[in-house]
Amino acid sequence: MALPRCPWCGDDPLYVAYHDNEWGVPLHDDRSLFEFLILEGAQAGLSWLTILRKRENYRRAFAEFDAEKIASFGDANVERLLADPGIVRNRLKIAATIANARAVLQLKAEFGSLDAYLWGFVDGRPTRNNWRTMVEVPAKTPLAEALSKDLSRRGFKFVGPTICYALMQAVGMVNDHLVVCHRYGEFG
Repeated sequence: MALPRCPWCGDDPLYVAYHDNEWGVPLHDDRSLFEFLILEGAQAGLSWLTILRKRENYRRAFAEFDAEKIASFGDANVERLLADPGIVRNRLKIAATIANARAVLQLKAEFGSLDAYLWGFVDGRPTRNNWRTMVEVPAKTPLAEALSKDLSRRGFKFVGPTICYALMQAVGMVNDHLVVCHRYGEFG
């Protein structure tokens, strides 16, 4: 018998593995947090499964999400990325990744880490919600709106409230596994 899961992951093996092993697990590694920030922005207008399938290509194309390396990307790097069929070849999203890397470096100088900054929005602990159906799960929350506003003020791009809430869900800042999901009781 299959484990009960959040229905959004369907039965695609990659999506199921992502749901079971990553989504909603509290994450505190700066490089991985930056990766999720970038990938959630890249996903805008697309399905998350599309981005998951391109994830390894993103890691290769964007220096394993090393913010210092990406911050130094120039025009030649942008042209290389625009020609890379393994990623979403959108000039605005590529430029946003570079701008976000630069903004992360400034944020780290102020807060010590991306982890400290992001998790400060939830006082360092996951918020556990009690959703019974997918219809109940919001696309954004006031907290995601506050995060979005602050990131935007700091020069980040592709960080609207819906993207910020997806980030918060993915990195475990909020536990939005449905109460019937086998992962629900593990976090928050």
